[in-house]
Amino acid sequence: MGHKLLITGATGLVGKALVKQCLADGYTVHYLTTCKSKIVSQVNYKGFYWNPQENKIDIACFEGVEVILNLAGSSIAQRWTNAAKASILSSRTEALALLYSSIETHKLSVKHVISASAIGIYPDSKTRYYEEKFQGIDSSFLRTVVKSWEGRLKPFQSIGVKTTALRIGIVLDAHEGALPKIIGPIKHYFGAALGSGDQWQSWIHIDDLVHLFMFVLESKLEGIYNAVAPNPVQQIELTKLIAKILQRPLVLPNIPEFALRLMLGEMRAIALESQRVCASKIQDAGFKFNYLELEPALEDLIA
Repeated sequence: MGHKLLITGATGLVGKALVKQCLADGYTVHYLTTCKSKIVSQVNYKGFYWNPQENKIDIACFEGVEVILNLAGSSIAQRWTNAAKASILSSRTEALALLYSSIETHKLSVKHVISASAIGIYPDSKTRYYEEKFQGIDSSFLRTVVKSWEGRLKPFQSIGVKTTALRIGIVLDAHEGALPKIIGPIKHYFGAALGSGDQWQSWIHIDDLVHLFMFVLESKLEGIYNAVAPNPVQQIELTKLIAKILQRPLVLPNIPEFALRLMLGEMRAIALESQRVCASKIQDAGFKFNYLELEPALEDLIA
């Protein structure tokens, strides 16, 4: 193939899996990192330094690149102090702003930017079923972040660069992210559903998410797509299925919201918010999920 891709956020959970797939598919990967010690230079895998906060970027990273996969952003799974919130927002918006200004200033040959986004844009609801075209007004922190994040894709379109935003749900991975954190307590007989337990959680198996990125890249899809499996589940169901696969009883009552407030502060929104999100648009575009149902996805990851 010999195509060159530029990936930001390449050392994160999704980034690592995506890099592996891109290399396996014969792409050459350039990646940007804020950490000089993480720069390696191999034949088909090459690191470049950037610091979006200081507006610094090694322009050589764009050489021969037509597509950018943007996953840059600091983790939302941290206590939401004011400083953390500022960094969660700025790390996302400044990364895209710097990519845009570099392409525009140097008249680079980038044709497509495929960016991570999040289902956090959809308001907390037990009853709604969200499609991409939903327009809601809600000023909660996560929604403000995702709106600003997606908003930073608009300028690219004005200079003829295609953009795609993938609204990612809860990424299920065997080693990182939410799943190991949920498995730990259940394994040690401390598992419990969070809050009421009836909040909807829209999930996706890491392999499906990686293939979804590759599908968008190869089909040159643009616009907004939900990156979630077709069958969201309620939180209690997720907890029960994990217990079933681990062969552990769930003896404890649900962890009440006030306890989560003490443990997590405002970040409890990640555990307690309900977003039932629809996958039809990406399926209608021809994408096939390997993991449509939660149980096989969990069996694959927990085994």
